[in-house]
Amino acid sequence: MTTEGLLAQARGIYKQVFPEMFSKRNVVAFGLGYKHSNGEFTDELSLVVSVVEKMPPEALSAEDMIPERVDGVRTDVFEVGRLRAQVATDPRSRRRPAQPGISVGHPEVTAGTFGFVVESAGEKLILSNNHVLAVRNDAKAGDAIYQPGPADGGQLADQIATLAVFAPLDFGEAPSQCEWADMAVQVLNWLAQTTGSNHHLQAVQKTPGINMLDAAIARPLSPELITPEVLGLGLPTGVGQPMLGQPVQKVGRTTGHTEGIVVQVDVMADVEFHGKMGRFANQVFTTKMSNAGDSGSGILDMDRKAVGLLFAGSEHVTIFTPIQRVLDHFGVTLVTR
Repeated sequence: MTTEGLLAQARGIYKQVFPEMFSKRNVVAFGLGYKHSNGEFTDELSLVVSVVEKMPPEALSAEDMIPERVDGVRTDVFEVGRLRAQVATDPRSRRRPAQPGISVGHPEVTAGTFGFVVESAGEKLILSNNHVLAVRNDAKAGDAIYQPGPADGGQLADQIATLAVFAPLDFGEAPSQCEWADMAVQVLNWLAQTTGSNHHLQAVQKTPGINMLDAAIARPLSPELITPEVLGLGLPTGVGQPMLGQPVQKVGRTTGHTEGIVVQVDVMADVEFHGKMGRFANQVFTTKMSNAGDSGSGILDMDRKAVGLLFAGSEHVTIFTPIQRVLDHFGVTLVTR
């Protein structure tokens, strides 16, 4: 069977067994990738179950054990640690014009990375993550964006842009839209207060809790304040698709220029955002090529075609969203000139 045929077969099995695999103890992601053996990646396509840490069989119940095969396709248990949105801690410099690969952020975050320059109706814009530019949904259009980010010394004088739009992150619940629920909560809180209780109830509505991207766009205060050339690499040459085994690279505000290999595709992963958990569908894992503060970095292949937008990682992997999905969501194009 061809590689494409094997991948199609594995995707069919993946869809069938995803709920069962994701319900097992210690599992934080599930995707398709090449089996990892003795510290090396093989060429055997597998259903990859990512766990916080590998545990001996005797420490797991029968229900939490991962089978060696599912419908003839091998499984692989891959230790990745906790997956977290990669917010910054280390300082980086102020640059004008600002360019992809450098520190940027909302005043209420530490710092992340300027990912790509994108274009809408002739207007050039800054692309990064929601959690870098929009404070995990807490920001509003028109908010200031600093370069460098606050953790790198950015302040009001360093404002380079304003927040234009962001894709909301879904953490499984949202403020209530039900008038009756709000009234009931008010009554219950009043009763609690009269009895001396310090507890406070809040009405919320359950949401699907599935995310496809972590992204936001900022509008520069003037066009000459930004350039599309990726720091140290130059202009992106176009848009490509991430593929298993593909070498990729990025420039981020913390770790600079790094390279990695795509090791999983079609990944469902649970990612931590400062105490909140977001589940992301159809993401891509690479070998570790990032650290805190690299969120928002643009991922390129070795021909400098943009293939993704980095938003999270762990001690073992980096996670990105295919770039075409991000561009389509906002109705923008990548600037390559």
